[in-house]
Amino acid sequence: MASISLRGVQKAYGDGAPVIRDVDLEIAENEFCVFLGPSGCGKSTLLRMIAGLEDVSDGDLSIGGKLVNDVPAAQRGVAMVFQSYALFPHMTVFENMAFGLKLAKTPKDEIERKVREAARILQLEALLERRPKALSGGQRQRVAIGRAIVREPGVFLFDEPLSNLDATLRGQTRVEIARLHKQFAKASVVYVTHDQIEAMTLADKIVLLHAGKDTERYGSIAQIGAPLELYHRPKSRFVAGFIGSPRMNFLPGKVTSIDPQGVAVTLDHTAEILRVPVSGEGLQSGQTVTLGVRPEHLEFVDASSASTAGSADGVLARTVSLVEQLGEHSYVHLDQPGGAVLIAKAPGDTRLVPGDAARLRVPRVACHLFTEDGFAAASLESVEHYA
Repeated sequence: MASISLRGVQKAYGDGAPVIRDVDLEIAENEFCVFLGPSGCGKSTLLRMIAGLEDVSDGDLSIGGKLVNDVPAAQRGVAMVFQSYALFPHMTVFENMAFGLKLAKTPKDEIERKVREAARILQLEALLERRPKALSGGQRQRVAIGRAIVREPGVFLFDEPLSNLDATLRGQTRVEIARLHKQFAKASVVYVTHDQIEAMTLADKIVLLHAGKDTERYGSIAQIGAPLELYHRPKSRFVAGFIGSPRMNFLPGKVTSIDPQGVAVTLDHTAEILRVPVSGEGLQSGQTVTLGVRPEHLEFVDASSASTAGSADGVLARTVSLVEQLGEHSYVHLDQPGGAVLIAKAPGDTRLVPGDAARLRVPRVACHLFTEDGFAAASLESVEHYA
């Protein structure tokens, strides 16, 4: 097992601007760490730097307490599972899984034991004599994982391993990877994905990365934390909008007043006032802000209950424009003044149809507030009971 440490790590190609900026990150032994972010944010580049497939332009990269900036990939004690499987088509499953061990001159009986044990764990025992062309996509990915397992590395690296699979196989393989991590708990895992479902269900720690020009201003890392920490306590509008599906609703407005109970915000284009339980430190009346609330936290109310919702929570009046019926639940799209759209989660059997007038309660503890620079105001209350 091995911990991973990155201090001030940067990556640039030639004389160009860095594509990875100012990365400070600690990945503990046994930890399952997921690199998450939009396309082009540098997730795979950062993973390849840990693997030794990309040079570190600046900063220090250590594995197991040893500086490895100049250590070849083969000597770092890591095993990598690629998106494309990278299996040898002329070799059997057994030969593919044994290939790295043969290169390392491992005794034949030990190779036999390790490969068959990995095959048992991955349910590949009946497929050991087949070649990759005779396997399904999910089976090929399990062979690639098995090839990594038999090496018994201190660090497993996964580069979007499920992106070539269909939705059903992605779900099944995701469960298998989670189970394998528990079974091989001594190894640390670094896993790259753009799929937040994979990140939220697999990770002990998520590293959410910025993309493009955002890195020039904020650095490459937007936020590091446990999955529910990023969901409940996003540090910026970028994090709040990336984590969660559908994305968080953002309502522009201005600060009306500040008191010990929080900040009152008047929404643009309407006279509606919502209260947000944030400290108000650094804010002032009249300041432009953005209020955020997730679709699953909005509550539909009828006209009679809306009038008695209480002063702590606000009520919005909107017109339904679209209803997405997904079975267990529905997503209701509502017209927003100014041309935007508000999305709210409703029961699957909702009777709302386009053109209906709707009223929505906005619980104050479910609200987030973001300043013009995109950062979140400090919360006074937790919204975890809305999980």
